[in-house]
Amino acid sequence: MATVKPGRYRHFKGGEYEVVGIARHSETLEELIVYRALYGERGLWVRPAAMWDELVERDGYHGPRFAYLGK
Repeated sequence: MATVKPGRYRHFKGGEYEVVGIARHSETLEELIVYRALYGERGLWVRPAAMWDELVERDGYHGPRFAYLGK
């Protein structure tokens, strides 16, 4: 199971999000991170857990896709 902690995260592009929990795809059993945007309409989203922990290299940035900020 994914080790993503609930709490606030900052996406490498600057937006902040709150991890609500971890879910599983009903057919593939793939782990998905359930998270909410902390801006705008505060939409609810899912992303594969494998992508959540990825390192990103783009436009001179090299680091985590999402950085943990705390609870």
